[in-house]
Amino acid sequence: MTLVGATSAKAHHGFDRLFSPLRVGPCTLKNRIFSTGHMAVMLDGHKPSAAMVAYHRAKAKGGAALTIIEAARVHPSGNSGRPAIRAYDPSCIDGYAALAKACQPYGCRVFAQLSHPGREMTMAADGTHAVAYAPSAVPNERFHVMPRALTPDLIEEIIAGFETSAAHMAAAGLDGVELVASHGYLLGQFLNPRVNLRDDEYGGSFENRLRFVREAIAAARRGAGDDLAVGIRLSGDEKDHDGIDASDMLDISRALGADPTLDYLNVTAGTSAGLAGSTHIVPSMRAEVGYTAPLAAAIKEVASKPIFVAGRINQPQTAEQVLRDGAADMCGMTRALIADPLMPQKAVAGQVDDIRACVACNQACIGHMLNAQPISCIQHPETGRELAFGTLSPATKQRNVLVVGGGPAGLKAASVAAQRGHHVTLYEAKATLGGQVNLAQNLPGRAEFGGVTTNLAREAESAGVEIQLNTKITADHIQCDAPDVLIVATGGTAYMPPIEGAGDGHVVTAQQVLEGRANVGARAVIADWRCDWVGLGMAERLARDGCHVRLAVNGMVAGQTIPQYARDAWLGDLHRLGVVILPHMRLHGLDAEDAYFQHTLSGEAVILEDVDTLVTALGTRSDTALEEALRDWSGEMHVIGDALCPRTVEEAVFEGLKTAATL
Repeated sequence: MTLVGATSAKAHHGFDRLFSPLRVGPCTLKNRIFSTGHMAVMLDGHKPSAAMVAYHRAKAKGGAALTIIEAARVHPSGNSGRPAIRAYDPSCIDGYAALAKACQPYGCRVFAQLSHPGREMTMAADGTHAVAYAPSAVPNERFHVMPRALTPDLIEEIIAGFETSAAHMAAAGLDGVELVASHGYLLGQFLNPRVNLRDDEYGGSFENRLRFVREAIAAARRGAGDDLAVGIRLSGDEKDHDGIDASDMLDISRALGADPTLDYLNVTAGTSAGLAGSTHIVPSMRAEVGYTAPLAAAIKEVASKPIFVAGRINQPQTAEQVLRDGAADMCGMTRALIADPLMPQKAVAGQVDDIRACVACNQACIGHMLNAQPISCIQHPETGRELAFGTLSPATKQRNVLVVGGGPAGLKAASVAAQRGHHVTLYEAKATLGGQVNLAQNLPGRAEFGGVTTNLAREAESAGVEIQLNTKITADHIQCDAPDVLIVATGGTAYMPPIEGAGDGHVVTAQQVLEGRANVGARAVIADWRCDWVGLGMAERLARDGCHVRLAVNGMVAGQTIPQYARDAWLGDLHRLGVVILPHMRLHGLDAEDAYFQHTLSGEAVILEDVDTLVTALGTRSDTALEEALRDWSGEMHVIGDALCPRTVEEAVFEGLKTAATL
């Protein structure tokens, strides 16, 4: 079989396993890289949209062997306020057909996920609380839902829905279907003896608890026919209170692995039922790279099927090692493909240094999804916006572009402008590129975030941007050089408002601590206004250094403004470290011994006694000095990133793209 971007095994550049074909039922996958099913928030009336087609096409064009389309509902009882494809409705066929026609010409197979959330649902489409169904009336912990036990008649309808839905996938020309029994959704709920308390043929014994899953598989096979692959996704360990553990899952996998109807098992981790388990649905950079591989390896020992695995496999080197170790046969690299859809092509060509590695920040992918917005990537905002930015036209006229600031905004603007044919010079006042990313990567568990700078700098250099470090640009420089376009990306500085008593106590900023310019005593209070990574990371760093730490946050919870799958794992670690977290705290002042706060809801004073150091994490203030000095300059000027308004890396990079795309 001919591989896209390769002429022989010699061209694999050390990735021989990764770029070898695999037979899965009736399908041959051209390599071992696939995109797992994930909600992209790109639907048009519960059907795949043109944006979704373009999103999956980009991964297919980039060399992925398989893309699995997000979880689609097999029965109306599974509909919720979170929009999903209704696979049971024949009107979905045309959208799926468009996906197949867009991806298959690149040698990329297309599977669809068939699912039912069971009790893992909260709101209905009209904003009221939905009627949730489960094997038994056992509530979940995360969403606080008390479900209704499924009746035998409704079970029969849902099973029939798997058959109808699979038949629709076959009619659309897809290559396979995958049943979702992972992450504590309905099929998984029937498998769990702590959730399935039924005393009929669908509960009680091990075989009875398997019955619903077996019938769903058989129904899907009837609908799909013999020409489509049929697989199932399982959590090798739900890693949560009352979840299915690894031992239980081995017994389940052994039984399902002997089912001739199934063509593969897809292994992941976690469950939606609890906050701890849900952090594994999209593990953050706090999880080790490839940490789910041992779960897959254990299942591979007992199940005689091709085994897929996913979970923090963000680089081809990691995927190759998973395959060489025999832990799995296919590697799910979803966020790796979101960050760089061309990752497979680059790997097979030996251009590993050009791969834009995912840093697992979870900000614009799952973070967007949880906010009901189309997913994207902080490093590559073109993802999810392929129709607008997927192909940028060359500039009609080359212009001299001067970029001031080598943080994420400036680097992205410079690289895109250069790629479009402009002559670009970037000036950075400091000795290193990256801006505030350089501080963020110094937080515990955040070193991987520094990859954002590495990736953006590589793009700028490859595009031909001339980079000048240790060069502070003034208004006089601009007046003298007279560039055709000036892009101001000077970022910001730590915000420090007047604090009553600051002269009496010891006050330092988080930035000063991270830069090694401040000492912190044995008992620290962190005033965290932003409620983001900084407060959490500073608390962990000081606690690991032996400090007694109180984290006073001006919000409902520490990390309130960051994605829950990153926040919740961190909160668990801080609890284990003994950090005291105080919500609803507004900083008022301090003296030599105490820090004073006001409760944001009651308005009452809160005195934190015995404080050696107050560490402030109060956000950023824009550096507008150059912009203000050039107010009378007649040239074309664009202000982007924190220099425009302090926000996050995501907005900075996106503004760099949008600005350069218009030049």
